[in-house]
Amino acid sequence: MKAKEIRALNSEELAKQLAAAQQELFDLRFRLATKQLVNHREIPRVKREIARLKTIMRERELGIR
Repeated sequence: MKAKEIRALNSEELAKQLAAAQQELFDLRFRLATKQLVNHREIPRVKREIARLKTIMRERELGIR
């Protein structure tokens, strides 16, 4: 999800997306530990998505954009 798309979400949807991304990261780490993860590039992708979500939440908190 691009930053422009994330900014279009309201705060409630943003929180849901963050929770879903964190759950996905947990699942990926679990699959990695059990040697079931096929594509290792998924973990950094989800981490970046979480960072984008948190950044935009913080911007709203500070009233930057």
